[in-house]
Amino acid sequence: MNESGASDPAPSRLSALRERIDAVDRELLGLLNRRAALAQEVGELKKREGSPVFRPEREAQVIEGLKSINPGPLARQSIAPIWREIMSACRSLESPLRVAFLGPAGTFSEEATLGYFGSSIVRVHCASLDEVFRLTSAGAADFGVVPIENSTEGVVARALDLFLHTSLTIVGETSLFVRHNLLRKLDSLDGISAVLAHPQALAQCHEWLTAHLPGVERRPVSSNAEGARLASLDPTLAGIASMRAGNEFGLHVLAPAIQDDPNNRTRFVIVTRAQEHPAPGASGHDCTSLIVSVPNKPGAVHDLLVPLKKHDVSMSRFESRPARSGQWEYYFYIDIVGHPDEPAVAAALDELRAASAFFKLLGSYPIDTH
Repeated sequence: MNESGASDPAPSRLSALRERIDAVDRELLGLLNRRAALAQEVGELKKREGSPVFRPEREAQVIEGLKSINPGPLARQSIAPIWREIMSACRSLESPLRVAFLGPAGTFSEEATLGYFGSSIVRVHCASLDEVFRLTSAGAADFGVVPIENSTEGVVARALDLFLHTSLTIVGETSLFVRHNLLRKLDSLDGISAVLAHPQALAQCHEWLTAHLPGVERRPVSSNAEGARLASLDPTLAGIASMRAGNEFGLHVLAPAIQDDPNNRTRFVIVTRAQEHPAPGASGHDCTSLIVSVPNKPGAVHDLLVPLKKHDVSMSRFESRPARSGQWEYYFYIDIVGHPDEPAVAAALDELRAASAFFKLLGSYPIDTH
C-alpha cells in the first residue's frame, strides 16, 4: 500500500514486463529453431559438395556484420559470445567438432576453446602441448587450441618449436584476459608448503608470490588446472588457476587476480589438418603467420624485411628461436597483417620466400576482434 492507501502498482508492472520477456523468449526460441533448420539444410549441401563443416572466416564475417548493425542497448562485445554459442549449437547438428586443448577441465585453454567454438563440441583434454599437436595431427581431434604468446611473459616457446615440425596449419585465433587466482582446500594462507601452476603462470605472478608467500616453493606442473587438482588432494598445497578451476575442484579463492599485470592476456591459435580443413579465405581482418630462416651472411635479416616495406605490408610479430644446429642459426616467426588473397601480401610473400633459406607458411586466418 502507498501513502494514499492504494495498492503499489510496481509488482503489476514487473509482472507485465516479465510476461513480455517470456513472450520474446518464446519468439527467440522459434527463430533459433528456424535458424537450426536452415543450418541443417546447409549441412546437407556441404556433405554432398564435400565442404568443411566449420569455416572460421564465415563465422567471423557473420559476427562482424552483426556488430556493425547492432542498434543497442545490447553491448557490442556481447554479440560475439552469444552468436558463437548459437553457431556452435547449429554446427553440432551437422557433426560435433572434436577439439583438443591443454587440460584437465578448468584450464584457460578450455576457457579459450569454449569462447571460440562454443560449448556444443566434444572436448579432448590433453596433458601437454605436444599431445594437442599429436592428436590433432593424427585426426583424433578436428582442431587444436594452442597458447602462443602472453602479454607479460612473451611467447610460449614450446608451441613455436612444435610448429616447426608439424604439418598442422593455423586457421584462427582468439585471446583471453587471464586472471590468476590463488586457490586452496583450506581458507587460509597459513601453512602452505608449495604453490603449483604452469611455469608461465608462476612467472606472471612473481611479484605477488614474493610479497605474500616469500620462501614458499613454486612448483611447476603441466597446467594450472592440474595444479588446482593436486591442491584439492593435499591441504598443504595451493594452486594458481582460474575461477572455473576453483569451482571444478571445490577450492577456496584465497586471493583473486594475483597476476603482476592487471591487463594480462594470452593469445591462442586454432590448428588443424590442411588436407581436411582448407585455409580460410580473406575476411577483411586477417593475419598471416610464417617461419623463415636466412643464409648466414651480413644483412640477411634486413633482406627479410625489405619485401614487406616495399609492398607496404605491416608486420605485427617477429620472434627468433635457435635452430639447434650448433651453428648459431635461427628461425624467425613472423606475423604480418593481411591475407595472401590480397595482391600486395602475395607479392611480399613471394619475394620473402625467394630471400629465405627456409620458408614455411603456417596459415592465414581472421584476427580476433572481440
